[in-house]
Amino acid sequence: MSAVSDAGHDRRECASGLARAFGFLGKRWNGLLISVLIEGPASYAELKRAVPGISDSMLSERLAELTGAGLFERTVDAGPPVAVSYRLTPAGEALAPALEALRAWADDNLTREGCAGA
Repeated sequence: MSAVSDAGHDRRECASGLARAFGFLGKRWNGLLISVLIEGPASYAELKRAVPGISDSMLSERLAELTGAGLFERTVDAGPPVAVSYRLTPAGEALAPALEALRAWADDNLTREGCAGA
């Protein structure tokens, strides 16, 4: 079997989508934050508790990034008190099967040593 596809492209060079996905999801905390919201909407405080070790500034940065990328939706309820919550958009929800597959693979193939929150 040749590494060159019928279209004449080298298959080893056709993984740009995967490179973009890992570049984004591979940023520290992004995958974990997405996995928390797979369980349902959460407030800033709930996200902070669910991801031990993340600083306030990093959480704010990642939430803005994930919202800007169209994976999270931010909702502000006027209150009182004012309440901000985050939920996955359909694009974010589409990641659930991939993240579940990665979790299952990690459980089967990686030790828990050195894992944050393990």
